Amino acid sequence: MVKAVVLGAAGGIGQPLSLLLKASPLIDELALYDVVNTPGVAADLSHISSVAKITGYLPKEDGLKNALTGANVVVIPAGIPRKPGMTRDDLFKVNAGIVKTLVQGIADFAPKAFVLVISNPVNSTVPIAAEVLKAAGVFDARRLFGVTTLDVVRAETFTQEYSGKKNASEATVPVIGGHSGETIVPLFSKVSPSFQIPADRYEDLVKRVQFGGDEVVKAKDGAGSATLSMAFAGFRFAEAVIKASQGEKGIVEPTFVHLNGVPGGDEIAKATGLDFFSTPVELGRNGVEKAINILDGVTEREQELLKACIDGLKGNIEKGVEFTKNPPK
Repeated sequence: MVKAVVLGAAGGIGQPLSLLLKASPLIDELALYDVVNTPGVAADLSHISSVAKITGYLPKEDGLKNALTGANVVVIPAGIPRKPGMTRDDLFKVNAGIVKTLVQGIADFAPKAFVLVISNPVNSTVPIAAEVLKAAGVFDARRLFGVTTLDVVRAETFTQEYSGKKNASEATVPVIGGHSGETIVPLFSKVSPSFQIPADRYEDLVKRVQFGGDEVVKAKDGAGSATLSMAFAGFRFAEAVIKASQGEKGIVEPTFVHLNGVPGGDEIAKATGLDFFSTPVELGRNGVEKAINILDGVTEREQELLKACIDGLKGNIEKGVEFTKNPPK
């Protein structure tokens, strides 16, 4: 019996994400929560002939409590979208408060759930979630994930002509670090099966993976950001977590985790000087079974990218921690 919850289910990411989760045969119960429109979204999705029983909740009448009670997996896409000229950092003040409130609800009503944070900026919102769960005495680093799968999906897609795969996802293109701009580091030297990126295309591909979201913001001309591709990425990662929790072996996905709280994380923390980092992890019944260090043997250029990533991530992580300790008045 798997109960999945989407917090922010009526938004641009939340609706397509809820659709994908409703269609999944792995989910028995799906609860949707948002500040507006969730009963309507749930009613619409309830007409789909799939396994999951679906309910929609609003804040009134203990909606958050009812949505979260009994949850196994909670996905958080809640927050305002990025607009033209807006960085992920610009989103911080609004989205940080939203995430803090929702994670407090998880601490109160679903402390054992796997928590998948999509809300931007992930580099800061995941540390916020960790601090809230720590304060409540229910933090388990193995069960808290920042969803960075969209960076991987983009890297797979943008390099498809070189991997030669009809289905781009059949190539493994590790993307590590964080989930914004220069903190995103595609490791093209570690692709599997091995393929070569032409030297004259390398820098453009790195930038496209790092700033692919800007393409979508520009193309939507002020009408939104990457919602559909993010929903797909969030669903892909949620399915991986569910499959692993049910005993499927060999599932490895990059995700933004608290390094010192997961097996194998200490080595990466020592190499980067960071508490949080996106790295491939092996998933199991209890979440992260092992963080995999793929930093050894990277190229000189990738080392330069990592340095910029680490410098950027330090400030992002500190900002999240500081927000929980000294929230704005």
